[in-house]
Amino acid sequence: MRIVIAGAGIAGLAAAVSLHEAGVTDVAVYERSASIRGLGVGINLLPHALRELTELGVADTVAALGVAPRTLAYFNRFGQAIWSEPRGLDAGYRWPQLSVHRGRLQLALRDLAEARLAEPIRLGHRLTGVRSNADGTETATFATDDGDVEVTADVIVGADGIHSALRALRYPTEGAPPWSGLTLWRGVTRIPAFLDGRTMVMAGDGEQKFVAYPLSEPDADGTMLVNFIAEKRIDATPDVDWNRAVDPAPIADLFRDWRFDWLDVPAAIAGAEEILEYPMVDRDALPQWTFGRTTLIGDAAHAMYPNGSNGGSQAIIDARTLAFHLATADTVDEALARYEEARRPAMTALLVGTRATGPERVMLLAAERAPQGFADIDEVVPRAERERIAADYKTAAGFLPEILNERPSLSVTA
Repeated sequence: MRIVIAGAGIAGLAAAVSLHEAGVTDVAVYERSASIRGLGVGINLLPHALRELTELGVADTVAALGVAPRTLAYFNRFGQAIWSEPRGLDAGYRWPQLSVHRGRLQLALRDLAEARLAEPIRLGHRLTGVRSNADGTETATFATDDGDVEVTADVIVGADGIHSALRALRYPTEGAPPWSGLTLWRGVTRIPAFLDGRTMVMAGDGEQKFVAYPLSEPDADGTMLVNFIAEKRIDATPDVDWNRAVDPAPIADLFRDWRFDWLDVPAAIAGAEEILEYPMVDRDALPQWTFGRTTLIGDAAHAMYPNGSNGGSQAIIDARTLAFHLATADTVDEALARYEEARRPAMTALLVGTRATGPERVMLLAAERAPQGFADIDEVVPRAERERIAADYKTAAGFLPEILNERPSLSVTA
């Protein structure tokens, strides 16, 4: 069985490695960029993703790239605590949560794929067309600097991101990703360690928010490397350039009053060497991922808002699920049907949840009910309501501890 993967991001590389480990070794990855530079900033890999990386035998490699947060905590725009909960091993999972630079994760997966696959990653190959053949195979056309290249395979996987070419071929009238009205500014900064040095924090509401989490242990001077996301609703539609660098100073000024006794938000933003601006967009849920013997994974299938920190994790689970079914089903068509049945309804529900702000809803409720702050959060958003919001999101995303810990493995044994 020959598999062609379009896209060498987290989803595509995780799929390639997963297929190889499942015994499907005739795999080729095609990437439209001329090089894999490991772009981006920080992401969180949740325990359900770390489970898959552990079973792939690569968790130690990935863990060395980041920090395992112990706590997730939500605050209002005045720095008052709304809700906190343990994360990873401290929350009863058998696997940790990991905060890591996205680019370093991508490069680690690239190195693993290059070491394990029989063929090198083909760079500078942009998918432009797919056609079905009479024998059930699919032929992909890639544009290169030297002309078009055609490649035939039993399965073609679209792992080419939110602007997926394969998705556009199947849904040519879909158009650009819809904008939420919010703009994100993402960066990495070095600041004094806050709280216990292992806490991921989210502060704000539906109009303005600041997220920060460590990417390194505190140094001898008490500082640590921190990934942050500054978010604000604006009137003008931003320029959709996914890696547009902007001056940190005006962004820091937007948060000039956000100085808490445990974190100086404007100082954190101003200290970043570079900030990248992104419109907060997602994709509408699709009625179908698989056409013939082509299918979608990762952001190509279900790009979602960062609420809940689930995008990269779900891409890894897509990859593992697809590889499991391709390795165990009696036919390719049955494998693709099982993959879509396992993943598409769940991701459709999760997309709805992230558009409703997911677990961050506790911040919205606190702002709506106590816009000027509060003396006792239990009188504003009762604990039972906060617990229910957190549990409902974990259930939708597939990482409620008691479910994840007992779920059957996606590893394929001989």
